[in-house]
This record gives sequence, C-alpha cells and structure tokens, in this order.
Amino acid sequence: MKTAFLTDIQIEKKMDLALLAKNGDKDAFSSLIQENKRNLYRVAKGILHHEADVEDAIQMTILKAYENIGKLRVAEYFKTWLIRILINECKSMLRKRNRTVYLDSTNQEIASFEDTYENLELQEALYSLKEKLRIVTVLFYYEDLSTKEIAKLLAIPEGTVRSRLSKARTLLQQKLNEYRKEQ
Repeated sequence: MKTAFLTDIQIEKKMDLALLAKNGDKDAFSSLIQENKRNLYRVAKGILHHEADVEDAIQMTILKAYENIGKLRVAEYFKTWLIRILINECKSMLRKRNRTVYLDSTNQEIASFEDTYENLELQEALYSLKEKLRIVTVLFYYEDLSTKEIAKLLAIPEGTVRSRLSKARTLLQQKLNEYRKEQ
C-alpha cells in the first residue's frame, strides 16, 4: 500500500514538472531530461551502433523537445513523447547514413571497439535485427514498456507489436545459438 502511494506522488511530481516545463520553466525541463537520460541512452544505443551517433541523437532529441514542449498534449506522457522524438531522430540518422558513402572504412572499425556493453554477442545479435524488430525489442526489454504502450508509441496495432517481438526473439535465439557453436 505504501508503494502505491509513493508511486502516485511520483507520478504527480512528474506531471507537475511537465506542466511547469510546458509553461517555460527551464529547470523543470532540465529535471525531466535528467530523470529520463538513461532511458534515452538505452533506446538510442539499441537503435544506433556508434556512440557518437547515440550522443548526437540524444542531443537533437533534447533540443527538439525543448523547442516543441508547448506541443505536449498530456503532461503524464512526457516520457513517451520524448522517446517518440528520439526514435524519429534515430530513424532520420539511419536514413542519412544509408545515403552516405564512406571513403575510409577504418573510422567505422575504430568506433565499433568503443562499445561498453558486457554482452557483446547479444548486442551484435540485436543489431542484426531489422530496424522495426530492433525498436520494439529495445522498448519492450530495455524500457519495460508494455505491448499496448509500444503500439501507441509507434502507432501500430498491438498484435503487430506482439508478432514483431515473437519474430525478434526467434531470430535473436538463432543468432545466439550460432555464436555459441562458433566458440
């Protein structure tokens, strides 16, 4: 019972912060970003490969959120709104990268060694998934969003989220089994 009460207070505090931020309070906006910085990093890292891209996506997301905070409709959905902006920014970066032709591939190789995750095989398997499967997987497993929340966030049916998660699990298991056989 005590936890439910604390959760209600925390939710009210976040809603109050979001309302203050929407009304131009820079400190409230900064507090909201600080509370969500780990979530932003996990989502961006799950979509993008390189640390520099992750940092760029987060910076652009914060800038766009700050510029458009007045467009936030429901204060309690600030986190969802912020993650949606981040996903759009990550997709935009991936589209731009696909149009770029690298003259020297050594820079890409150096960046891949900067990964700080302990389970590199899982990360490689995750990166091997198609973007639409990777996004739902990151949101479900890293951000603990429900299939209903993911469906709303991505504007797709909940059944599509469940089928993508199922397909992603199967593909991840196959990839991890391949890694184990190689060892």
